[in-house]
Amino acid sequence: MSQHYENLVATVEAVRPDVEKATSGNKAATARVRKAMQAVKAIAQDIRKEMLELRDGAGA
Repeated sequence: MSQHYENLVATVEAVRPDVEKATSGNKAATARVRKAMQAVKAIAQDIRKEMLELRDGAGA
């Protein structure tokens, strides 16, 4: 699998406890979740780029 994908999975798994804390009202946890979601967004963009490169490389 792609290293970016593995990084995405690890980031989501790591933030799970903070999501649970945030939903129970912990305000500090909401900040950590928002920060992690920014990282998820960046990783997802890297995955998109990687997939486009695979698509374009395979078609050439």
